[in-house]
Amino acid sequence: MSPLRGTSCLLRSCSAVLRCPSSRPCSSVLTSCDGGGGLVLQSRSTDVHQNLALEDWIDANVDLQRRSILLLWRSRAAVVIGRHQNPWSECNLAAMRRADIPLARRRSGGGTVFHDLGNLNLTFFASKKAYDRQRNLRVVTETLRRLRPELDVKATERFDILLKGHFKISGSASRLSRKSSYHHCTLLHSADRSALATVLRPSCPGIHSNATPSVPSPVTNLVDHAPSLRLEELQEALADQYNSEFGFSSALTSVDPSDDSSFPGLSRAAAELRSWDWTFGKTPKFSVQTELQLTDDVSSARRSARLHVEVRSGVMEVCRLDVPSDWLPRRLSGELSDALEGERFCPHRSAACVAELLRAESGETQRRLNILSDAVMAAMG
Repeated sequence: MSPLRGTSCLLRSCSAVLRCPSSRPCSSVLTSCDGGGGLVLQSRSTDVHQNLALEDWIDANVDLQRRSILLLWRSRAAVVIGRHQNPWSECNLAAMRRADIPLARRRSGGGTVFHDLGNLNLTFFASKKAYDRQRNLRVVTETLRRLRPELDVKATERFDILLKGHFKISGSASRLSRKSSYHHCTLLHSADRSALATVLRPSCPGIHSNATPSVPSPVTNLVDHAPSLRLEELQEALADQYNSEFGFSSALTSVDPSDDSSFPGLSRAAAELRSWDWTFGKTPKFSVQTELQLTDDVSSARRSARLHVEVRSGVMEVCRLDVPSDWLPRRLSGELSDALEGERFCPHRSAACVAELLRAESGETQRRLNILSDAVMAAMG
């Protein structure tokens, strides 16, 4: 059973189960499951996995046939990939590890985005019948026009929002269930564009995959064009415009997804989103064919090798190394290939699995085997 379902406090079956931060039954937030109307919620969490899990919790537990919701949320620095994407193709995993920037895979499709506290996320929840991404984006564009009439903003047929017809300030993705839907979009207010440019580049050369690729676009921040626009001002105006667009009258209300009494099962859902099996293991199968540069600084020898890997569910089903025999005995390159097969396509796990192989050698042979294994690990990001 999904951790998002099966609790005794489903909003479909009780009158007021979502609780306010004070832990009061939140009849002020959800008057009843039998009632309708709209809600504007703001997450108090800046944990990307908690916020993604909150989206899924709302989708699973709120009767979206009768109630529409706008959720506003922000996260500390993170990279978020789409449900059907390949993280090794989309982001610089080594740079992310050095900067302690987590990777998250969401349950919706779409492309890869960089999150930080200067990026505002909006998630529109509605019934499947009421799903209308262009109308949702109109909430954003009309808000910006009302706040700063000089801003030239327009939604595209790809459900992006462009500023001055060129710079992307918002991208979209969505998820449709049998009866419900959610559509989320980013809004670049004051994000760290230097960090964005560093992490949104491939980790591994030579990937061949049917995974959904991102479409690169020039981006900009709203504050680069409207320096006085405050994030708080923007959030309040978006809530007002959402109410105006859909005929609601909901106040902006904060919620805490880390409170498991308010959101039963959400912490388990967030843990699943953090897991390696979800983040990397759900990657569509792919192969890697790339050249490895081998440099032995001691002997000044420089050669190249070829790596071929077939990866399914994040695990190397096939690993072949073509290494010049005068640089390293074929026996050892073959043993390294054999040791890697069946392991995760992950430098830490792979390094651990070849440690015993390295300990069995010594001198120049050990050094060159170590150079080869380091080159393979580097190719994994």
